[in-house]
Amino acid sequence: MIRRTVVLFLAALLPLLAGAGQAQATGYRYWSFWERDGGAWTYATQGPSLARPSDGDVQGFRFSVSEDSADAAKPRGTADFAAICAGTPPRDGEKRVALVIDFGTPADAPAGEAPPAGRTACARVSPDATTADALAAVAKPLRYDTSALLCAIAGYPEKGCGEQVSGENVPAPGEKDTPNPSGSSGSSDSSDSSDSPGSSDSSGSSDGGPSLGLVAGIAVVVLLGAAATWQVRRRG
Repeated sequence: MIRRTVVLFLAALLPLLAGAGQAQATGYRYWSFWERDGGAWTYATQGPSLARPSDGDVQGFRFSVSEDSADAAKPRGTADFAAICAGTPPRDGEKRVALVIDFGTPADAPAGEAPPAGRTACARVSPDATTADALAAVAKPLRYDTSALLCAIAGYPEKGCGEQVSGENVPAPGEKDTPNPSGSSGSSDSSDSSDSPGSSDSSGSSDGGPSLGLVAGIAVVVLLGAAATWQVRRRG
């Protein structure tokens, strides 16, 4: 009877121990692409090399460590099209696209690098230009990998592209939305030419250790196992 109790105890404990490794969230360091809908940011459903914004659109990019699109940090700042493109008058045969470029926080930065101040820019490009074209007009140099994944904007970061980040290095929730040093209020005019996986650890502590729920679960199983053993011995 005691042996059976021990087996049942171990059977309940092992899944919790196996989940300890999963409690450390894994994220990816990359540039996410966003579209402004009114006053809110929405995660883009197309990549910048496919999206073709209209004149007057506002689009954004944010560099951060995220587990997935639902966890991705949004561009910071409140500047709208009128503010960003105030110094760029319309021109026949071209469209204007407002861009918000948020280089993220120091917690998101690769080792040895520091994020530049965020910026806004008004790209004036041809009517059929993509978002990638608009970005290339105002934020060179851009860097892509062999799969056309956007790796760097304005040369940041210098290295890496969508690399995996271990749970202990994933920024805590509060570190993702610290104020943008630039306030995303500045703007820069573009030239007339045009030239294209996550974050906070939402399920555990920011130091990468086991979550409180996991520790509590193990404690409960230990107590139940001890109680069952005591009951068996009492009956014996």
